[in-house]
Amino acid sequence: MTQSFPTVCHKYASDVVAGRAPACRWVKLACQRHLADLDRSTDASFPYRFDEAKATRPCRFIQALPHVKGRWAAERQLLRLEPWQVFIVANIFGWVRKDNGLRKHRQAFLLIPRKNGKSPLAAGIGLYMLTCDDPVEVGAEIYCGATSEKQAWEVFRPAKLMADKTPDLQSALGVSINAKSIVTANGSRFEPVIGKPGDGASVSLGICDEYHEADTAILYDTFKTGMVGRQQPLLLVITTAGYNVASPCHDLQLEAQKVLEGTLEDDQLFSMIFTVDADTDWTGEEALRLANPNLGISVDETALQHDQEQAVQNPAKQNVFKTKHLNIWCNASSAWLNMQRWKECEDHSLEPEQFVNDSLVMAVDLASTTDLSSAVKVFTRTIDGKPHYYIFGRHYLPEAKIGLPENQHYQRWNLAVPPVLMATDGASIDYPLIERDLRADISTYKVREICFDKTYAGQMMQQLAATGVTTVEVPQKVMYLSPAMKALEAAVADGRCHHNGDPVLTWCLSNVVAHADANDNYFPRKEKPNLKIDAAVALITAFARVASTPDPNKKPSANDIYERRGVRTL
Repeated sequence: MTQSFPTVCHKYASDVVAGRAPACRWVKLACQRHLADLDRSTDASFPYRFDEAKATRPCRFIQALPHVKGRWAAERQLLRLEPWQVFIVANIFGWVRKDNGLRKHRQAFLLIPRKNGKSPLAAGIGLYMLTCDDPVEVGAEIYCGATSEKQAWEVFRPAKLMADKTPDLQSALGVSINAKSIVTANGSRFEPVIGKPGDGASVSLGICDEYHEADTAILYDTFKTGMVGRQQPLLLVITTAGYNVASPCHDLQLEAQKVLEGTLEDDQLFSMIFTVDADTDWTGEEALRLANPNLGISVDETALQHDQEQAVQNPAKQNVFKTKHLNIWCNASSAWLNMQRWKECEDHSLEPEQFVNDSLVMAVDLASTTDLSSAVKVFTRTIDGKPHYYIFGRHYLPEAKIGLPENQHYQRWNLAVPPVLMATDGASIDYPLIERDLRADISTYKVREICFDKTYAGQMMQQLAATGVTTVEVPQKVMYLSPAMKALEAAVADGRCHHNGDPVLTWCLSNVVAHADANDNYFPRKEKPNLKIDAAVALITAFARVASTPDPNKKPSANDIYERRGVRTL
C-alpha cells in the first residue's frame, strides 16, 4: 500500500533524526524542528497545527505534472517526489495557523546543489499556487526572478512546458500559455522577471532562483514588500551556494541557520540546507551523500564521483566542485583559507575588554583615501602549552562610498548594532579618526607592537611611536607574509584562533587568493577589485609578528628582520 504524503514526510524526518538517512547538521535540525512542532501542536497554547489535507494537496498536484527534460520526459513519465522533496512541500503548505487556517511559512530558503531537481520542484510549486492554492487566490501573481533573463527562465521554462503538456489542467482551470506568461481565467498570472517586478506588483509567490548570483537584495526586498496585500504569500529562495559571502543570499543562509539552531526566532521561515558538515572530508563518498539528496536519481553517482576525483587531483577545480556540488561557500574560485574552519573558530561572546591583561599585537592596513582601511587586534594566551589567538577587527570606509547602491553589504555592516564598519565623514577616509582610535587602544591594552605597511601608514606610525609604543614595519613581500599566512592557516586548522564573527574580516579573508609558487610560498591577492582583502592583510601582517615571537612576553630581538621606527635591524 502506498504511504500517504504526510506519512512520508514524518518518516523522512524520523529517519534523518535517527541517523537512518544521510543528512548534514542543518537538515537534521530542520527535521527535529518539524517533529518537535508536531509534539507541541497538541498544546492549546501552540499557535500552529499540521494540516494533512493541505500538505497532501500540493504533493498530489506536483506528481500529476510531466517531466519535461531528459529520459523521463522521453518516456512520458510524471514527476515523482522523493521523500526529502515531500518533506519540503508538506512543511511549506501543511503547517497552518490554528486561528485562521492560513499558512505558517511565508518564506522558504532551499539550498540545494546542482542537478538535484531544484527547477522542476520550484516550477511545480509555482503552477500549484497559480491554479490550485488552498484557498484559491484570485488574481494571483507568480513571479520567477533572477539576475539575468537566462536564469529567470530556468524555472519558468519547465513550468511553461509542464502546463503545455497537461491539457486537463488547461481546460479545467482556463489556463492560457503565452510566450512570456501563463494566465488563468480568474486573472492569475505566472511570469519571469529580470532584476525586479514593478513596485505595483502584489506578489502571491516570488521565486528567487539562484539567489547567490545577486549582489544586492533588491529583487528579494521587492518581492517581500509586494507580499503584504496577500493572505498567505510565499517567498521561495531556491539556490546553490556561491562565491560571495558578503551577498544577501549568504546573509539569508546565516539567518536560516540561526533559526534552525534556535538562536533566532522566526516561525515564518522554513529552510532546508543541503551541504556537508565542517568535519566532513569533502573528498569522500559521505560528502556526496550528505549534500546531494537526489544522488543516484537525478544526480548520476558515477559522474559526480568522477568530478570529485578531478577536483582532488586539480586544485583549480576544487572550489567550483565544493560550491556547486557540496554547497560550500568559497568566496574566491581558488580561495586560500579554509572558511569552514574559520567559521568553527567563531565565538560571539568574545569582547576585546576581556583581554586587557593579555599581550596584544595590532596591525593596520591603511588604504587610499577612498577605500577600506582596517585595524586588527590579536591577543595571545597560552593554553595547554600552545598559543591561542583572539582576534578583533575595526574597519573604516568613507560614508560616500558606503552609500553607493552597489554597496549594500557595506550598508548592512555600518547599520549593525554596534556597527562593524565605521563610516567616516565625507568622500575620503579620516586618518586622524583612525589614529585617535589607535591611541585609545594603546592607553587601554598591553600593546606589544603595532605592525604596519608604510605605503599609507608611515607618517601615522611615526606619530604613534612618540607615545613609546613599538611600531614595526612589515614589508609586504613574500618572504614576510608567506610564513605569516602559513602560521594563521595552521592556527585556524588547529582551532587556536578565536574571533567574534566579524563579517568584514571574514569577507576579506574569503576573498584572499594565494597560489603557491615553486618554493611553496604564498602572497595574498584578490581576483577582482571589488573583492577587498584589506582586513585580511592586516591580520596576516599581525601574524608576521605574532608567529615570529610566539612568547607573549618576548621582546623583539636585534635579529628580527623588520624595520622599526628609527632602527634598522636587517
